Amino acid sequence: MKTYEVTARRSGDWWALEVPELPGVFSQTKRLDQADEAAREAIALMADVEPEEVHVRVAPLLSGEEKEALARVREARAESEKAAAKEREAMQSAAAMLAEGLSQRDTGRILGVSFQRVSQLIKERSKGEALKAEGTKGDRGSRRAESDRAEESAAPEPAPRGETRSAA
Repeated sequence: MKTYEVTARRSGDWWALEVPELPGVFSQTKRLDQADEAAREAIALMADVEPEEVHVRVAPLLSGEEKEALARVREARAESEKAAAKEREAMQSAAAMLAEGLSQRDTGRILGVSFQRVSQLIKERSKGEALKAEGTKGDRGSRRAESDRAEESAAPEPAPRGETRSAA
């Protein structure tokens, strides 16, 4: 199914929609979030198909200044994501280190998070370290992990509370 490129140009209080691939197909809408539907309907009418059968990609035409502002937003968002990842790694490391000598409640109090979050941070760190280690081992490590999982699945289930089981 073809995807039509639609340009949206601000015209007063309206967005003027145009489909360059289909001369004579125009529409308009008050809000940009309504442009997809309006463009699909206009294309469907011209092509004599149902609007649900038409796919569009609306590209608003922005001024140079608006494009620069948008680029700054994207750059700031990328920096924010990097900072969040760095914070997450630091929190995981600090939680693991502090929890070695303190309770998870005390660790949480020091870090300013709940003890449940401390538990999550430690698990996330362990999982990340395991993935890194497995990635560096290559095929040999993944085969080893598969055999470990097979052994775990073959292990007997723990006995219900209050009962004991002897190895048979």
